[in-house]
Amino acid sequence: MAGRNTLVVPQANKALDQMKYEVAQELGISFSKDGYHGNMTSRDTGSIGGGITKRLVQMAEQSLSGGQGR
Repeated sequence: MAGRNTLVVPQANKALDQMKYEVAQELGISFSKDGYHGNMTSRDTGSIGGGITKRLVQMAEQSLSGGQGR
């Protein structure tokens, strides 16, 4: 089993990072320009993580259903 925060497919890092910014933008959450995220609230980071999880589950469901939409 992979350790905490260890990607099974390291090449997915860029895609997950992009998804993080997309979800944050959809939620109206902005990141600081200097790359420091320590001033973000737990609520905001949790919302972003939840949005990413929701997207990944939807992608897996679509994959398992053969790409058919709901």
